[in-house]
Amino acid sequence: MDNIQIRKYRDDDAEAVKEIFTMGMSEHIPTSFMHILKQPLTQMVLMIVFCALMTSSKSFLLPILALTLCLAGARQFVAYMFNQYIDTSLKKDLNSISETYLNQKDSGFWVAESDGQVVATVACLPATEAPGCLELKRMSVCRSHRRMGIAKTLCQTITDFTRERGYAAVILYTTVIQTEAQKLYENMGFQKIREFAVPQFPAKILNFNLLEYRLDLQKDGKRD
Repeated sequence: MDNIQIRKYRDDDAEAVKEIFTMGMSEHIPTSFMHILKQPLTQMVLMIVFCALMTSSKSFLLPILALTLCLAGARQFVAYMFNQYIDTSLKKDLNSISETYLNQKDSGFWVAESDGQVVATVACLPATEAPGCLELKRMSVCRSHRRMGIAKTLCQTITDFTRERGYAAVILYTTVIQTEAQKLYENMGFQKIREFAVPQFPAKILNFNLLEYRLDLQKDGKRD
């Protein structure tokens, strides 16, 4: 961490921030695909397809080819869903970071810089669904700079900012597949308070859930 500097976002960081976010989200595609394959519904559908084709064709080749196509289609569907989320994010808050975070009350966007290169990001703003809390968002670290304590330092930056602004807690949302992120937040003292389905129907039936974490900071002016 000696050569890592945490600082506020500048407009000339825009492209680096977008690249870090895009690469970080894209890394979750293989894990998400494996999560879907482990679901009972997915396995049941694949088994039905295999048995039906095996019975009707009396050949191993057709069922195997059909399953291969099904798996390839599922992989493409997962990639499509992630790419849709990435595109939406790039067109919304990540396309106007200064306006969304820096120019708004009790909001902020920080980057971690190493040798003049932006290698990680984090942001926060008032939580719309949890009055009195700030929501940690856009936490992402380049693969080349992980396991260096950067994510922990960025997380601490948000908790310090939240405490200074007098908010009661930090909340955040992550997915069931982001196990490393879950470990980080739990080690930082966050508590998982609920698990709920992603709004999209395919995610609901495939148990692709979101987790909400909370870290209480203020109680009678002191940290719990």
